[in-house]
Amino acid sequence: MNDQKKDVQKQEAPKNIEGAQGGNTSSWKRLLGKKWVFPATYMAAAAIILTLMWVYQGAGTFNSDTTVGTDPAKTGTVTDNVSGSDAVATSAKQETLQWPFKDRNELEVILPFFDNKASNEVRQAAMVEYGDTFTPHMGMDFAKHDNTAFDVMAVMSGKVTAVQKDPIVGNLIEITHSNGLVSVYQSLADVKVAKDTEVKKGDVIAMAGRNELEKEQGVHLHFELRQGQGGPALNPEQHIVQP
Repeated sequence: MNDQKKDVQKQEAPKNIEGAQGGNTSSWKRLLGKKWVFPATYMAAAAIILTLMWVYQGAGTFNSDTTVGTDPAKTGTVTDNVSGSDAVATSAKQETLQWPFKDRNELEVILPFFDNKASNEVRQAAMVEYGDTFTPHMGMDFAKHDNTAFDVMAVMSGKVTAVQKDPIVGNLIEITHSNGLVSVYQSLADVKVAKDTEVKKGDVIAMAGRNELEKEQGVHLHFELRQGQGGPALNPEQHIVQP
């Protein structure tokens, strides 16, 4: 009797193992049969790959653009050594404006710039009379104490954009500069430049002369500074800085 029970148990044991294996296999099949399993697995793999690429690219950018070192004067301090065109551009000095003659002390202002913010007395002194008309003087007139001629110079490097002989204001030169400013020189004699000529700051472009509009002032220079060709007139004293 006992031998029969043992035979029965021996025969049933394999059935239990196969049943367990079959149950595990069925569970995996049911899991893999779900519609969301493959998309979820794909997204997880893609996220891992993108993360690795981001880390790799970030490390490469840091190494190529920035040089990191230690400041020898300060132990433990990390410094970035930056070089290139930006550093050169920052260190370059921008050209400034000079007066249109060599020595400001040799000349006097015989007609000032009309400033609408100035007092009534100053504005009246900056009016030009021509015939029966009074107009604001939109430049500065300079002359020597002895009424002699003097060299007229370019206030800044640029290109000569006009050379004219006007019956009212006399010989005229206009220079356009790289910063957008335009300098205008009137009442000239012995013009030394032609249109489209490139000039440098301080180059002699003419001599002071006479004109019909301000003939009572004798030999002088009428100088204007404008914001662009045909643009508004600027007060030269607010833009020219020179000892």
